[in-house]
Amino acid sequence: MGQLEDMAMFVRVVEAGSITKAADQLNIAKSAVSRRLKDLETRLGSQLISRTTRQSNLTEAGEHYYQQVCSILNEVDALNEQTSGAPTRIEGTLKMTAPLSFGLMHLNEVISDYANQNPNLDFELDFSDRHIDLIEEGYELAIRIGELKDSSYQAKRLTSVRFILCASPEYLDTKGRPKTLEDLKDHTFLQYSLAKYSDLELIDEKGKKHNIAIDAKIKATNGEFLANMAVKGHGIVFIPTFIAYKALRRGELVPILQQYQQPTLNAYAVYPKNRFLSQRCRYLIDFIAERFGDDPYWDQF
Repeated sequence: MGQLEDMAMFVRVVEAGSITKAADQLNIAKSAVSRRLKDLETRLGSQLISRTTRQSNLTEAGEHYYQQVCSILNEVDALNEQTSGAPTRIEGTLKMTAPLSFGLMHLNEVISDYANQNPNLDFELDFSDRHIDLIEEGYELAIRIGELKDSSYQAKRLTSVRFILCASPEYLDTKGRPKTLEDLKDHTFLQYSLAKYSDLELIDEKGKKHNIAIDAKIKATNGEFLANMAVKGHGIVFIPTFIAYKALRRGELVPILQQYQQPTLNAYAVYPKNRFLSQRCRYLIDFIAERFGDDPYWDQF
């Protein structure tokens, strides 16, 4: 193995958080990673990682080395791409995560078309609503919806995500259509249980925010399930249009209290800040952003 490979291995150990996790991500034996790390430290004449039976921590020298190595590896990757005389060849394995409903409902065609354009590219996709540490679990890219607070990541906006308050015609015929915020107190709600806030936030024509406490009849961790429950007449649901749009087009769900605005979020492509973003990821991010745009197809109902 050359020096650049040893540098890349060291970065993987640091970002994975342990030799064991790095070995799993690299698909090589733990003993091989340990040996190469020890050889690197011997060659440098300095301990980079302080290892105990319970944890590993960067030494002061290791922290400095890590920052410099990240910069060097990024520059090498960029230089190789810029000076390559061959046509762009997208290959390797793209490891990406996305929210469950968004991924299943809207990334099928995107990934299919991108795969057809790049037959040498493999995919490893995780569709789930759990929060994944990209660095620790070895993911290159994530699609995330909402506010981004983790400063260790970079992000590019892909599209907007609107929410809508809606219910089935049958439910509204039985319970009555709410015309004011006060009317909501007499209605049954369906709620996404992983949401950070349980209150419903609506914005009036003057821009004033109104927070309405709701007592949900049904809570669930999946938006598609809640939309189906709403279609079956079990209550009012506050849900992203990218989940409800088909039912809205068919008239199985109808918007209510449209004089109030619902908060709009954004969908982002997120990736580690200190890691060079591969061509396969950069091109996919642009591909998704162009496909969805600022006025995505699911808002046409």
